[in-house]
Amino acid sequence: MIITDFRYEHIPEAEALALSCYDEERREVPALPEIHSVPALKDFADNHMGAAALENGRLVGFLCSVAPFDNVFRSTDVKGVFSPMLANAAILENRAAIYAALYQYAALKWVQAGAYSHAVCLYAHDEAALGQFFRYGFGLRCVDSIRTMQRLDTMQQLDTMRRMDGQRLLKSGSAHEGKTGMSSLGGFVFTELKPEEYCQIYPLESMLNSHYRKSPFFMNRRLESCEEFCEECVRNKDRCFAAFQKGEPCAYLKLSDTGETFITQASDYIHITGAFCLPEYRGRGLYQNLLDYAVDILEKEGYTRLGVDFESINPTADRFWSKYFTAYTQGVVRRIDERIGQVIIPE
Repeated sequence: MIITDFRYEHIPEAEALALSCYDEERREVPALPEIHSVPALKDFADNHMGAAALENGRLVGFLCSVAPFDNVFRSTDVKGVFSPMLANAAILENRAAIYAALYQYAALKWVQAGAYSHAVCLYAHDEAALGQFFRYGFGLRCVDSIRTMQRLDTMQQLDTMRRMDGQRLLKSGSAHEGKTGMSSLGGFVFTELKPEEYCQIYPLESMLNSHYRKSPFFMNRRLESCEEFCEECVRNKDRCFAAFQKGEPCAYLKLSDTGETFITQASDYIHITGAFCLPEYRGRGLYQNLLDYAVDILEKEGYTRLGVDFESINPTADRFWSKYFTAYTQGVVRRIDERIGQVIIPE
């Protein structure tokens, strides 16, 4: 096996190999959409950060990354690289050994370019690839998950919600009132917010940022002002749903037509980009019912798939999303000792 730079002539075989690996994961996760082509890999040949594995002139694997960038995870001062979904792939035979050789070659480029945080997006059911990167010191950090646009099984939660405020739930078939843009259930009001109402959920967004900083998460993102938060939601064309009790927000859900992986480009897909529920309402069915409220609306609009990405180091998110969604990628990360840049790295 020969390991060399990823070049333009490797692109046709690399795209076919990437598509084959995607189909392999799709057999494990049927909710994934069927695709017939992958995004162009030209940019990865342009930046000279990739590696290709060849056997008898045939491409058997490749590992590319975006160009090194600052402020990795928006919460560190380190420079890093990221190999996104479809920017790496390997044939099934000897897959672990192929990835091992590819990373050894590519990692030298990355470190020489000053990138000390290495992140690679792998398929969640690819045990060979995941096992090899684990052996090289990587750990799980990010998860992309998906489900079909169907209501969650929350009926068993409704009695709990009723006990929370002592109100009688409406009988099945009329639990959601027919008010324009709103539904009520167990003393809670669910609604999709208008852009001028986004400021109502900013207090929850602030609590989410505080949650990021807690153990074992330790993610120190800058807290946006209310004005910045609202402007970003409008700029990204986000949609915000919220649950209120007595006029106060208890939970919110933010969605966008764009997400972390290329499948978010599908017209029938929408992605969760923000979510938070007050601690006192967790585990009681409130958030599940907020999701159901959003699903009812989105399904009628023609959306068939709902996605989410989250950090596995966030135990609250990991428990909740893993219960209702199926993982299809796992982002693994390794942090290199920055002091290695002070010595000459042998070729």
